[in-house]
Amino acid sequence: MPSLLLIVFVLQLVIHLINSFGANALNNWIWTLYNKGPTPTAKAYKEQVRLRREVVKLRTQMNATSSQDEFAKWAKLRRAHDKTLAEYEKISSSLNASKASFDSTFTFGRYACTNGLRLVLQFWYAKQPMYWIPQGWLPSYVEWILSFPRAPRGSVSIQIWGIACASIIQMLHTALTAGIALVIGKNGKNGKNGKNGKAQPQKVPVPAASSTELPKGEEGESKKQS
Repeated sequence: MPSLLLIVFVLQLVIHLINSFGANALNNWIWTLYNKGPTPTAKAYKEQVRLRREVVKLRTQMNATSSQDEFAKWAKLRRAHDKTLAEYEKISSSLNASKASFDSTFTFGRYACTNGLRLVLQFWYAKQPMYWIPQGWLPSYVEWILSFPRAPRGSVSIQIWGIACASIIQMLHTALTAGIALVIGKNGKNGKNGKNGKAQPQKVPVPAASSTELPKGEEGESKKQS
């Protein structure tokens, strides 16, 4: 049986991934996978996808056709577009009800398998220590906090361990995101500097000297010559 420490860590990791990916995006992805199998809505879903592509195709052809120079062709495309769009909206309205029911069921199951399971584990193993801290390492009040709410004094409770796992996962996610952004920004900057990777010298604009003004010495000499 896997260690309870590992189970709590993996559970917190799954919860973090779901929150980062987005519940709605996850529901849409699972809905797509669901309709790829032999399900009651699979046929209607495939027809919806086909009609959506057909609507986009006809709309593109309409935009590329002049309604004045090629009116007959444009009118034919418009009739086909309106007919296909009506069929698409009809099948979409029937699928929306099925998708709403699917989202509710999947959301409940996802919550039960993540946050619900976490609450059950925290309640069931509230008095069980995750691991023991060597005696005398920490002050008494710190030991009480780490054992909160019902774990033995001198140990780490499942609640505190879950909070620690969530914090570590969040810090690793932030560091990884910052590192990726830094690498992408550096590569983009090198690409702008040229193919050889060297920075191109910047041209500094030089202010043009006024031809009407002369230094005082030269101005006096010009007056004497005149």
